[in-house]
Amino acid sequence: MSQMLTISASPHLHTSRSVSKCMWHVIVALLPAVACSLYYFGLGAMVVIASSILGCVIVEYAINRWMLRAPSTIGNGCAILTGLLLALNLPSNIPVWIVLIGSVVAIGIGKMSFGGLGCNIWNPALVGRVFLLISFPAQMTSWPVPLENQWRYLDATTGATTLGMLKLGEISPESVDLWHSAMGLTAGSLGEVSALALLLGFAWLLVTRVITWHIPVAIFASVALLALAVGDNVGVQLLSGGLMLGAIFMATDYVTSPMSRKGMIIYGVMIGAITVVIRKWGAYPEGVSFAILLMNSFVPLIDRYIKPRKFGERRARK
Repeated sequence: MSQMLTISASPHLHTSRSVSKCMWHVIVALLPAVACSLYYFGLGAMVVIASSILGCVIVEYAINRWMLRAPSTIGNGCAILTGLLLALNLPSNIPVWIVLIGSVVAIGIGKMSFGGLGCNIWNPALVGRVFLLISFPAQMTSWPVPLENQWRYLDATTGATTLGMLKLGEISPESVDLWHSAMGLTAGSLGEVSALALLLGFAWLLVTRVITWHIPVAIFASVALLALAVGDNVGVQLLSGGLMLGAIFMATDYVTSPMSRKGMIIYGVMIGAITVVIRKWGAYPEGVSFAILLMNSFVPLIDRYIKPRKFGERRARK
């Protein structure tokens, strides 16, 4: 025979999509939010974003080089994305040394301790964020006011977030300016600056088919329905805090989210429900990070019992 037939193990599907392309698409989708954070917070945003990305890249490179003795993986953009997401979960006046601790925890503990990309149980950026919130609560809840002292870093003017003031009863839901919340004209982390900017990123991810609509829409729908059920303002719950950032960019992480569409919807609904419960009755005014990490833990169970139909399988006739 002039040509040999090679038989290899399944699957026999081919796609031009790679890990690197997916990561860079997500980074591009975050650029509108990054631009807004730089506009609103200026120097502080620059310092936090740069130090977080640099810290994550250095930690991943060092672990691969001197601990795992493995080839460098920083070229696929994953460490850059983790650093960017971690930065967007932080206030713009947080000291660099705390940002670097968060980078070490996010990459070293949240990702590389499980074996690297594809093996981690929880979203690495959220692991770093929650660790910092528990370890440094004062620094992590000091929120600079946007468009005030943009070129001051550690001594920026601070204020309470919308959810924080609602929790303390300082304002009523009816007094919240939803347009300000949508545009990011409220105190908060870098990733809370503009719901509209995050929705632009969501549209990009859908157009490029990096993610599907199931998880974000399930989160938004469950938050809206439960907010109505408990008598909260739906607009405030959807546009305030880190809901948009978490639902679009972190709950949809391939490694830590379910594989089936039905599983994605259940996963998203539970994240939304837990978020509303924490916001309404918990000690923290925000609950998105805790909700996503908790449901990350249930993803193996969801994938075990909710599986897509096998390729080529026919449904049994009744």
